Amino acid sequence: MIIKRVTSLDSEEVSVYIGLNERQLKRYNEPKDGIFICESVKVIRRAIDSGYQVESFFVEEKHLADVKALGIDDVPIFVARENVMKDITGYSLTGGVLSAMRRIRQREPKDIIESSSKIVLLDDIENPTNIGAIIRAGVALGADAILLTEGCSDPLYRRAARVSMGTVFQCEWAYINRDDINILKENGFTIMALSLSEDSESLGEMKLNTNKRAVVLGNEDHGISKDILDLCDMNVVIPMSNGVDSLNVASASAIAFWEMFNK
Repeated sequence: MIIKRVTSLDSEEVSVYIGLNERQLKRYNEPKDGIFICESVKVIRRAIDSGYQVESFFVEEKHLADVKALGIDDVPIFVARENVMKDITGYSLTGGVLSAMRRIRQREPKDIIESSSKIVLLDDIENPTNIGAIIRAGVALGADAILLTEGCSDPLYRRAARVSMGTVFQCEWAYINRDDINILKENGFTIMALSLSEDSESLGEMKLNTNKRAVVLGNEDHGISKDILDLCDMNVVIPMSNGVDSLNVASASAIAFWEMFNK
């Protein structure tokens, strides 16, 4: 086990944890796939179990035993005091463990669509916390795959993966070009938009006659873009009470998935 003590954030060995933003991490060591930073032992374990390769660990001293228990013996483990870790993250880590991990190349959207029957399509959802919560709900409630337009936050962004509780590593996901979304129709999917449109049906009253279903969720501010709405077969709304017009997109997703994937 390669254990190295870190006392300063100026150490070049830990620059990947503090000196690179998400865009730079994705391009790290090109032409190979990039890396991402994973947080908490539970999430890291799920990534490892799903075939993701560990490059290194960065851990608070008191959580060193937790990392050793993962059984990854041939990578560096950088150990630091809690205050050093807090300087990196800006807050106290619940699990006290970070890991730099190698990305896995995702399958092409066309291949994912052809092998799935229940798909979630996310249209420019920017908040990584929402991305993580939606993925967790999708996996838990029956989605086979998650497709994202290019304006969405990265599912492997540290906060997104942590909020998903590692379920992002248990499902198929990929970014899809807007021009390719029509492949869903070509493969017989009924595309349902969760949208506050004038012609929206109540979620509880909709009737579905197909097992191939795609649920679309839109941007936190402006919702689903017109070009994608025009492709949808139906608009669906969750009935609200007490003058509230809508729910947060992550909260709404769990209700929608339960209804749309289990009818």
